[in-house]
Amino acid sequence: MRRSLPIGSHPRADPSPEHLATTASDGLDARAGRAGTAGQRAGGPGATEMAGPETLRTEFEFDLPRGYVDENGTVHRRGSMRLATARDELVPLRDIRVRENPPYLSVVLLARVVTRLGGLPLIHDGIIENLFASDLAFLQDLYQRINADGHTRAAVVCPSCATDFEVEFGGSRLGES
Repeated sequence: MRRSLPIGSHPRADPSPEHLATTASDGLDARAGRAGTAGQRAGGPGATEMAGPETLRTEFEFDLPRGYVDENGTVHRRGSMRLATARDELVPLRDIRVRENPPYLSVVLLARVVTRLGGLPLIHDGIIENLFASDLAFLQDLYQRINADGHTRAAVVCPSCATDFEVEFGGSRLGES
């Protein structure tokens, strides 16, 4: 396959947090993560305006239920996750660990989209592997919610009392969008 540009040289291929953090008027509830830092919501440092009248929020903050414990015993809970790209979902399928053990897909995929976790300098497969099961489940749920085409809630009316409320519905499994 020929490429006219080196991988990552296209301006839209920049995976850096500065490129990914954009503003939006909508947010996630406390279980899914924060709506971004005040600077990002106000268009300050770390916010990038997209062309056109709408902006797309591509990075979401979260707090893990338990937290990752590093080799020094430090607990890292606060982090951020960016929206997944098609490449993020395709590249792990070539990984030999995923081919031999398909459930490992979520580990490789999350290592690609979690951009920050506490004070850790780099997020990699080993960190995701060593998360507590509840934290892994939390990140899988967050991944699904932020990458599910924005349609994870539905407005419904109770047939008995006519009360309006929203229902959260699940999507497909992680990596199977």
